[in-house]
Amino acid sequence: MTRDDLIAMLREQTPACGPARDALIAGADFVVWDGLVPANRHAGVFRGRMHHSLKRGHTIDGLADSIDILRRAGEEPLRTGSIDAVDRSSWFTIFLNSTATAVVACCGGRRPTTMEPADTPDSGAQPRR
Repeated sequence: MTRDDLIAMLREQTPACGPARDALIAGADFVVWDGLVPANRHAGVFRGRMHHSLKRGHTIDGLADSIDILRRAGEEPLRTGSIDAVDRSSWFTIFLNSTATAVVACCGGRRPTTMEPADTPDSGAQPRR
C-alpha cells in the first residue's frame, strides 16, 4: 500500500480520519500489519483503552466512533496500522478490511503532553495495599 492509497482511503469514517490524512500528507510514518484480528476483539481492547484514558482526563479523537464501528463489524477480520506524525506530536490507529483496500475506522490525535498517574487523588483511583 502506498501513502497515496492510504490518504485516499481516509475519508470521514470517524472524526480522526481528517487529521490522520493531514498527517500523512505532511509526511507522517505509517505501517499496516499483516495479521488479522476479529473486529469485535479490537472493540473490547479499545473500549478498555478509552476508559483508561478518560480516567486520566485524556480524550482520543474518533475512539468512541471506532469502538461502535468495530463492535458492529462483529467477527469480520481486520488489519491494523498506525500513523505517527513527523514531529511525533500526534498518532493514529487505523483499522482496515482484510485486504487492506478500505479503512473501516480510525482513532487518535495529539499525544498528551503530561501523563498523570491513575492513582492520584484527582483520578478517584485508590492506592494499592
